[in-house]
Amino acid sequence: MNPLTPLVVDTIAGVRTELRSLSAGPDRKAGDSGAATARVVLVPTMGALHDGHLALVERATSVGDVVVVSIFVNPLQFGQGEDLDRYPRSIEADVAKLAGLGVSVVFAPTAAEMYPHGRSATTVHSGDIGTRFEGRARRGHFDGVLTVVAKLLSIMHPQSVVFGQKDAQQVFLVKRMIADLDFPVSVEVVDTVREPDGLALSSRNVFLDANERRAARTLSRALEAAESSADRGVDAVLAAAQSVLTADTGVDLDYFSLVDPATFLPVDEGFHGRALVLVAALVGETRLIDNQAIYVG
Repeated sequence: MNPLTPLVVDTIAGVRTELRSLSAGPDRKAGDSGAATARVVLVPTMGALHDGHLALVERATSVGDVVVVSIFVNPLQFGQGEDLDRYPRSIEADVAKLAGLGVSVVFAPTAAEMYPHGRSATTVHSGDIGTRFEGRARRGHFDGVLTVVAKLLSIMHPQSVVFGQKDAQQVFLVKRMIADLDFPVSVEVVDTVREPDGLALSSRNVFLDANERRAARTLSRALEAAESSADRGVDAVLAAAQSVLTADTGVDLDYFSLVDPATFLPVDEGFHGRALVLVAALVGETRLIDNQAIYVG
């Protein structure tokens, strides 16, 4: 095997064995007393990798010694009627994109490997915040996300895990779960990676045709309008964004909201300080999300 190409492992036992070996340190065997331990960093993904994922990998290689990328389309986070079967899968192309980037292992299990008894009876509950925004539109989504993240952390015991800011609600809930359940792992968050025109990179962008791709740009334009109006208060932020979002009939808006990053709850009219602007919409048949940190004056 090309040493620049990551090893692909598809079983829990296999990835544990491989990581024990890799993390034991040079010139030592796993389990040796006093062996130096390498820092393992996990990048959880559902595959269909793009430059946004590769930015996560770049952060992982900068903070750790052994980088493992998981590629698993998790059925628990897809609701009835969602695009589980349609979600893009391209394991060979994904591994090729990771070649030469410093990734040691790709963990690519099947659903049967992760959930050998079918849908997991024991899950992590995401609480009230998990029922808002994306959780309102996708019932049970975040319970599925937190359950699989907890499983991945338990399987691989990384010292750090890397997520992208584009999935802001997911980041908030994962951080809270890690704190609440005392997982000994730090969370690295990488800024949203965008196309030259501002559209946030997403694996679902491949579903957009040319007209939908143009319409999708409305989401980031609304965030730009919100940021430019932030010094005039919450009402001005909402009005500026709404004027952009309603101008394009190709965008079916689900929500646009300002939340407090510390609580992920909506701010009130008189709020001043750091806020997170959230937007989600259906463009054609494709659901897209985006967000932007602002300072409300």
